[in-house]
Amino acid sequence: MTHDLAVGTFRLAVPLPRLVFVLSLFGLCVALVVGRAGWLVAAERQFLQAQAEQRYERVVTVPAARGRLLDRNGTILAQSVETHSIWVDPQLWQAASSEQVEALARLLGTTPDAIEAQIARGGSRFAYLKRHLDRRTAEAVLALKIPGVSALQEPKRVYPYRELVATVVGITDIDGNGLEGLERGFDNRLQGHPGKKVLVQDRQGRPVREGEWLVPVQSGEDLILSLDLRIQAAALNAVKDTVTQFQAKGGAAVVLDAKSGEVLAMANWPTFDPEARTELDWNLVRNRAITDSYEPGSVVKPILVALGLEQNVVRPETPIDVRGGVIKVSGFSIRDAHASDRVLTVSEVIQKSSNVGVVKIAQKLDPQALWQHYRRFGFGERPKIPLKGATAGHLFPPQHLKPIEVATMAFGHGMSASLLQVAGAYQALANDGCRLPITFVRLESLPSCSQHQRVVSARTARTVRAMLEKVTDVGGTGTRAQVAGYTTAGKTGTARKVENGQYVQKYVASFVGYAPATDPRIVVAVMIDEPNVQKGYYGGTVAAPAFAEIVRQALPALGVLPDQPVQVVAESRAPRG
Repeated sequence: MTHDLAVGTFRLAVPLPRLVFVLSLFGLCVALVVGRAGWLVAAERQFLQAQAEQRYERVVTVPAARGRLLDRNGTILAQSVETHSIWVDPQLWQAASSEQVEALARLLGTTPDAIEAQIARGGSRFAYLKRHLDRRTAEAVLALKIPGVSALQEPKRVYPYRELVATVVGITDIDGNGLEGLERGFDNRLQGHPGKKVLVQDRQGRPVREGEWLVPVQSGEDLILSLDLRIQAAALNAVKDTVTQFQAKGGAAVVLDAKSGEVLAMANWPTFDPEARTELDWNLVRNRAITDSYEPGSVVKPILVALGLEQNVVRPETPIDVRGGVIKVSGFSIRDAHASDRVLTVSEVIQKSSNVGVVKIAQKLDPQALWQHYRRFGFGERPKIPLKGATAGHLFPPQHLKPIEVATMAFGHGMSASLLQVAGAYQALANDGCRLPITFVRLESLPSCSQHQRVVSARTARTVRAMLEKVTDVGGTGTRAQVAGYTTAGKTGTARKVENGQYVQKYVASFVGYAPATDPRIVVAVMIDEPNVQKGYYGGTVAAPAFAEIVRQALPALGVLPDQPVQVVAESRAPRG
């Protein structure tokens, strides 16, 4: 601009419109530069934050809640509870002080050296230090604020009734995978599907907040089993007491619903504590009722007689000459435990458990038909059940059945079966000849009997049942299987054990039967392995009382009313006054 002294005024050297344009353009440039700088600062902040969060974000697997196992009345037999597991990021662990490590070791009940060894066995960014801790201990660990040490919620499998159902319910491993029993058999249904979740941590590896779910958790299925805890307790206690009384090696019991095939109880002794996984004796984990194969002995005799009745070879009153108590077959002598001095009817052959009598009946039958008959009753084939290790037992191949094999099969020798197989065969007799599938899951309604499930006619089954009632009556071998208020029926079994291909002076005592005899509701099979021969080894002496005790408790628990009068002995009292 210029200054005009003559007139005392100022005059612009540049026209005003041009000046305004230049100043506006300059202001716009300044605004763009400032705006760009601000955007760069904000963008960089977001970028750096994203980089920081990405660096300290971890995707963790969240286990699914394993489904519960419940008995038929809703009592929990197995469930998962939330616990806290301590883990560490080994790369951040290096910043921990010796004082922190020693304090951590005290809380975890270990030593600093053991912790270092545990970390060495883990991964580069993850290693467990201690699993399945309570909340209080986990909070105490986190309060130490050790670099890289965090806590993770994890389910732990617990068994409220422990030894009572251990061998049938089974166990899981520490990660919740089924190892044994129904826990393994139903593992796919119980497992569910784990989820994945983002976990944000600070620079010391401590969790700051939980991020989004990448994969949601799907919990496992709750299963209502066929087991009845009350009957399971009765069975286990009866077996335990019998094993103790007769100083036996072990024993087992199976209780089936005669009308549905449901397993109401499956007990073994000795057993194990599923809560003490680190102290497991795997020999005790096995389920004797399905894994142990033994010669069933005389409990098979009614099965043989059923075929004789079906083929009209014999009738209940058919006389069988068993006098002398011995018969020779292919040069081998087969003897009765208690020889008879008279001719017995077929019914009496069962009542007195005559080996000679059933051998003479078997000699009237076609060997191939006998083999097929035993197979229809479930012998020689593996039960279709959700438990691993179930034995198929053994039957001689049909093409190799010679007279001696037929004779020994008649009284349950030269063949083998599990206790569950024997119980399943008696379920068919108790259910009018219909052998139903064995199930460990509660059924909502009674199954119908298809044609392929019928093993004998209802008439034959009822005729055999009438014979079995006499076994527990006066004069039979199973009188100790009687139960006050209820009719019972069944068969005793006493079989010598085979070791290295030779029979030895060791026995398996058994009793298999059902109650009430007038309308069977349950089938009970009891097997006692190697009772002390000095104390007794016959099935009627050893196993029959255990059968009676189980029946005495099981039928009232199921609401089954007595079917015969109970004798009440009046108590004598001194007169008052």
